[in-house]
Amino acid sequence: MGTAEQASNEIIHYLPMQLDFLGMTVRMQTLYMSWLACILTIVIVWCITSGSKMIPGRAQVALEMFFDALGGLIESNLGKEGREKLQAFFFTLFLYLFVSNELGVFLPSIGVHFTSPTNDVNTVFALSILVMVIAYIYGIGRNGIHYFGHFVKPYLPFLPLNLIEEIAKPVTLALRLFGNILAGEILLIVLYKLCPWVIPDIWVLFSLFVGVLQAFVFTMLSIINIAPSFVKH
Repeated sequence: MGTAEQASNEIIHYLPMQLDFLGMTVRMQTLYMSWLACILTIVIVWCITSGSKMIPGRAQVALEMFFDALGGLIESNLGKEGREKLQAFFFTLFLYLFVSNELGVFLPSIGVHFTSPTNDVNTVFALSILVMVIAYIYGIGRNGIHYFGHFVKPYLPFLPLNLIEEIAKPVTLALRLFGNILAGEILLIVLYKLCPWVIPDIWVLFSLFVGVLQAFVFTMLSIINIAPSFVKH
């Protein structure tokens, strides 16, 4: 089947930009949309914080309330040390995921669908692996090599099961976000083809809520996955 014929059968038409690098195929659209999400995240925070005042406006109040609420969740799972070290990371992670999840909903689809970066399984796996790497860094930093002792608890025969559980954490974390975002964008495109008015607009509003929810779920599960690293063994 030719490239043109394959594209005609696709529900989502990606930009025809791919780069072969070291034997790997890099989807440039995902990179461009990821960069756009980074830029928008920086701009949003800058616009809200650049005009910060002693008597804050609504946007500043909302941002500060969410920042404090997220800090409370982090402290309840990681303690005060975890909040001090990782609150900025989790706040940035949430904002980036929120912006990324919404890009595929709000950008126009003219021939080519400008998908969310989190529509690509490689993006979500990279984020979930980053979370696990941070967990290992802090776990080893606090406990040394003894951190890996939990793999043989309560007994050595449990090692295979504990390894499977450890591998399943980033896999499930990534696939949950990827599946929800991909399914939402496919459904939105199908709705536009079947009924271009009203119903797709309603789904856009629902997709906005789903994007916020999935960003929060990913962030919260990341906090939970990192929490054992702050336990002194």
